[in-house]
Amino acid sequence: MTKKFKDMKGVIAIATTPFNNENTIDYESIDSLSQYYLDSKVSGVTILGVMGEAHKLNIEEQKLLIKRYIKKLINNVPVIVGVSNPGLDNLELLSKFSMDTGASGVMISGYNGLKNDDQIKSYFNQVIDRTQDIPICLQDYPPTTNVYFSESVINNIMESHPSIEMFKHEDCPGHNKLSRLLRYRDTKLNKKFSVFVGNGGLYVPQELERGADGIMTGFAFTEMLVSLYNLFSGDEKEKAEDLFDIYLPLIRHEQQFGIGLGLRKFVLQKRGIIKSSNVRSPGPVLTMDDVAEMNHLLNRLNSKLIEKGLPIPKGIN
Repeated sequence: MTKKFKDMKGVIAIATTPFNNENTIDYESIDSLSQYYLDSKVSGVTILGVMGEAHKLNIEEQKLLIKRYIKKLINNVPVIVGVSNPGLDNLELLSKFSMDTGASGVMISGYNGLKNDDQIKSYFNQVIDRTQDIPICLQDYPPTTNVYFSESVINNIMESHPSIEMFKHEDCPGHNKLSRLLRYRDTKLNKKFSVFVGNGGLYVPQELERGADGIMTGFAFTEMLVSLYNLFSGDEKEKAEDLFDIYLPLIRHEQQFGIGLGLRKFVLQKRGIIKSSNVRSPGPVLTMDDVAEMNHLLNRLNSKLIEKGLPIPKGIN
């Protein structure tokens, strides 16, 4: 399914890459994970994002993963493929392969080594030359990429390149930056583009209140994010914040650098959505203490949901 990025709203799930215990891609878990996202009523799915472990996959593995996810999702929701790569040849190759396979577009961030606005603008001029008219989501995620996009360079890039139709805001702290970017988009730019937020979902109510169009993250309870967005957009903001508060301890716990992906995969496995919580090496291996902490948080979540009379996600009790 194709849909113009600039018109998208709602929740776009960031998909993991499931591995089996032999460290190879688990294609059956890709299918069950895809079905989970569809059952959660997402607006789209992003694959090979930061939590997709793309940097641990060779090109052929990435192609096989792209094919499998798109085969499962193409008739239902748009698929966005993360193709960020300091090598422009690989970026171009995967971008064109993704579109030929049925993706709706690609997501691209800066890469470690871009130190100033001129370098960033030059890099994205080259990216656009290589990708031509492929729809792009520009990702601003300094904690991971070590690239800082100033507001002026973001506005310049968005104005200069019509194919960039979506912006993913993950600067932190970044609420005022988000507000200024949205204000500039709405009052100064003669261009429409959508703005999604990430950071594991830590600041979703505040970011939606400031005008973000949607949420793009990999939190292991995607259906909660969809319910929160629907409540918020239905002007039931207090109910949305109440729901968010119940899940906040898990959102916060999953957002730990280094171990967060392992925790997310643990929850997805516990819920029966993927078969293994394995993170491809080098990656975190959960200790007994990590597992005990997560089970404690899940038990508390279960109790709070029962107390409030809210639906209990499969697999947490």
